[in-house]
Amino acid sequence: MQQRPRVFVAGHRGMVGSAIVRQLEHREVDIIVRTRDQLDLVDQAAVQGFFAAEGIDQVYLASAKVGGIHANNTYPAEFIYQNLMIEANVIHAAHINGVAQLLFLGSSCIYPREAPQPMSEQALLTATLEPTNEPYAIAKIAGIKLCESYNRQYGRDYRSVMPTNLYGPHDNYHPENSHVIPALLRRLHEAAVRGDQEVAIWGSGKPMREFLHVDDMAAACIHVMNLDEATYKQHTKPMLSHINVGTGEDCSIRELAETLAKVTGYSGRLTFDTSKPDGPPRKLMDVSRLTSLGWKASVSLEDGLRNAYGWFLENESTVRV
Repeated sequence: MQQRPRVFVAGHRGMVGSAIVRQLEHREVDIIVRTRDQLDLVDQAAVQGFFAAEGIDQVYLASAKVGGIHANNTYPAEFIYQNLMIEANVIHAAHINGVAQLLFLGSSCIYPREAPQPMSEQALLTATLEPTNEPYAIAKIAGIKLCESYNRQYGRDYRSVMPTNLYGPHDNYHPENSHVIPALLRRLHEAAVRGDQEVAIWGSGKPMREFLHVDDMAAACIHVMNLDEATYKQHTKPMLSHINVGTGEDCSIRELAETLAKVTGYSGRLTFDTSKPDGPPRKLMDVSRLTSLGWKASVSLEDGLRNAYGWFLENESTVRV
């Protein structure tokens, strides 16, 4: 009887990792997870010991230190150090212990601040990064290059996907250190409950952003992981092997805030604080490579926001902050 593949999901308590676990539960695999208390991925010896003992077949590397503009500006050392250590430890230990397949999850912030829109995979390392999250972006670029280097030198099949801005169940709802959707959703919900007449939003509201529901992201990850190697290589290059994951559509921060106000029932006035940084003027992914591999997003923005808000309401007392 053939043994079921043993699949390690690193970061299973996070938004993306938990979504991947939910979808893997419907497949014929053994899901292996560890909490941070059980396995600190920053600890090289602990990671090596784990892989040596567990006989892992596949790895979804979804563990990372993440946050919005404020968090990236405030904690740059933690963002670059922790992310570099996690990916280096996991990818090297996977190689040393003969793991056949690994999927590394990066971020759209790897692309230059002024990258031509929509951003294609070819834009990587062509110009200057966005200063507000440069340390995090550099760590994620290193993760891509780690995968490419182990593939190139040792013939591994380690792949990378670059998601656009994600949202959904198990997001981080910290009022300052979270990304734009959970931060705004929580603030507008609380403003609606209090009956506030005005909510001030960081920046001008003009930047354009693309958003992908985390269930779509998980589905894309599993799709890319399970492509046969010949098909994957046919659509990538040895030193340009990452794949963008997104919807291929964007909206302004103002439009996002208006949709969130509708979803949360907030009827007050939205104002925009132009003294706060906007970040890049536009971030839209070119997803033609992923489309050619047979996958596209299926969750609309408003439907996805309603799903996220429903989860938030169900979990408000224990929501991750």
